[in-house]
Amino acid sequence: MVRLVLMFAVVVIEYVYGILPPLPMKGKHEGCSVVSPEVNILRLEGEAIILSFSMFERVLEVRKIAPPTATFLITKDNGAEGVAYQGEGRVQQRNKQLWILPAQASDSGKYICTYRNETYCVTGSITLQVYESSSVDMEKLIHPYQAIVGERLKLRCPSLNDFNDTDRLVEWHKDSPPQLGRAGSFRQDRGRLIIPAVKRSHAGVYTCKLRVLISGQQYNVSRTIQLNVEGLDPVTTTTTTTSVPDLSMTSNPGLISSSSYSTVHTSVIQPPVIVSPLNGTIFESMHGSGVELFCKVLTECQMTDSTLVTWLVNDQSVESSYLDGRALQGGRRVTRVSEGCQIELRLGIVAITEQDVKTELKCVTQNQGGRQEVVAQLQLEDSTFTWLVVAAVAVSCFLTVVSVFLYALFKPKKKMDYFLARQNSTF
Repeated sequence: MVRLVLMFAVVVIEYVYGILPPLPMKGKHEGCSVVSPEVNILRLEGEAIILSFSMFERVLEVRKIAPPTATFLITKDNGAEGVAYQGEGRVQQRNKQLWILPAQASDSGKYICTYRNETYCVTGSITLQVYESSSVDMEKLIHPYQAIVGERLKLRCPSLNDFNDTDRLVEWHKDSPPQLGRAGSFRQDRGRLIIPAVKRSHAGVYTCKLRVLISGQQYNVSRTIQLNVEGLDPVTTTTTTTSVPDLSMTSNPGLISSSSYSTVHTSVIQPPVIVSPLNGTIFESMHGSGVELFCKVLTECQMTDSTLVTWLVNDQSVESSYLDGRALQGGRRVTRVSEGCQIELRLGIVAITEQDVKTELKCVTQNQGGRQEVVAQLQLEDSTFTWLVVAAVAVSCFLTVVSVFLYALFKPKKKMDYFLARQNSTF
């Protein structure tokens, strides 16, 4: 009886507290569990590339499958048997990363990272596409970035985390080779491009270039950013004076005097309104779990294209914040509602940690009518309440089973007088 109660309690605990589902097993890697593939990597030929399997490593960490000293095998999937990279060649494996020094167009393809021991076999994958400098598909290498007129912008060269902290070596260019750091309205701070007040003229294509020294050899690493600026630059309103004839001032039709009048035409544009989340909202999530946030903005339907909606992390863009690599905003969607049109923008964050507690997440919206922002925060769920629920359910089940058992054991037996009387009357 006690064993039955304990088994029931275990089932309840697994349901309430959450047990990770088994990994799928598929593909030609017989007997190996398969982790969801990494985000595709697009790079330029002739530059250094480091392939990291971040999602794969995170799964192994959460499931406590591989020790910190585990060894991995990275191969290129060529349709038959994977090609491993050993030694100090142009393509070489370094621990859990694959270094390509430098990249060639022929390096494009799918790469597999495998961890295997006596109990587990887990694989992760990443797809790399290397473009030639003359390729017409180079537009796919551009990282889009949204900014609002008037905001203070700090642009960080994206996806350079694997090349260590060498921000001071980053060079910035806009549209053409001259370095932006020498222009009057631009400056740099630890490799980040600073624009104190964004204007419409700042929109364009920016290139950041990093020169890295690996094993005594210098390599280039570059990224391209398309800066889109929304909103209008501040303008000074002017009044136009027009002279018109005044016939009432003279009796002689041949003599016409003139008086001036002015007209000002204004159109009232309503500012956008953030309907969700509310200011001060706290989003809770369990440690290591992901969370999705949605910013919903109500505006006039004719203003949806010119209404900017974006997320900021500690007053920085998502790409420039410490959450870069774990957070991604996107999925802008416009729907028509009774009050006008609603714009929805999603922010997804992977694997919440203690570092994210009290992080200020700000949803900002702006158009010609005005600007509004709301602040939200992240918070880890308190597991104490969860365990209290589990304990309460387990105790209730235990008491119920014990009560039924005791009732069945000590239930009083009914007297058989009536039966015996019937039996005697028959005889």
